Amino acid sequence: MKTHYRKRHLRAAVAAAVMTIAACLPMFPQDKTGIAATSQVGSRGAEVRAIQQKLKERGLFKSDVTGYYGEITRKAVIAFQKQKGISQTGIAGPLTLKALGISIGTIPAATQANVSKLARIISAEARREPYVGQVAVGAVILNRIEHPSFPDTLSGVIYQNGAFTAVTDGQFYQNVADSAYKAARDALNGWDPTGGCIYYYNPAKTSNKFIRSRQVVTVIGSHRFCL
Repeated sequence: MKTHYRKRHLRAAVAAAVMTIAACLPMFPQDKTGIAATSQVGSRGAEVRAIQQKLKERGLFKSDVTGYYGEITRKAVIAFQKQKGISQTGIAGPLTLKALGISIGTIPAATQANVSKLARIISAEARREPYVGQVAVGAVILNRIEHPSFPDTLSGVIYQNGAFTAVTDGQFYQNVADSAYKAARDALNGWDPTGGCIYYYNPAKTSNKFIRSRQVVTVIGSHRFCL
């Protein structure tokens, strides 16, 4: 009985000590390092160029703006994170991007207006795709809202110049498939079959070198979804 009591007392003492130590640690805002944080060592593109330019303006990045996230960029990001009291990961996640002044939008609510708007572009781009492929197209559009390289609103992403051929060729204004409304609702409520992708393309319909150079994460129907 005494042994059992001593063990319980020891476990309680250890737990209390851990809580005390944790309370004494400095509290830094954490920078996410998941799908949303696409800019890290090895990344390329407009987002990286924006990061480098902002760091250059602050005197932390002393090299050419190349759009490639290498060791020099990583060290500059760490220096900036240290200045701002952000966890020093060397990865440009949402908190770091926001602190740099690189804007990120937020996913809109699943209101009737937003569902209708998203359903229209889903129908125009993917009405002949399997249902999960329709949700995936909606998810890509929403992922772009949260990505600093794209506009910050649903309308901004949909109507961005040259982003979707369905807007310019008139398909966007055709009747909307019933399934697209459900797909829009599912996407707005958080279903992302792509795992955070911001691009998709049909290899049979495009020869665009940029889009074909993107990292393919998954294939759904006739679309390849990319980071």
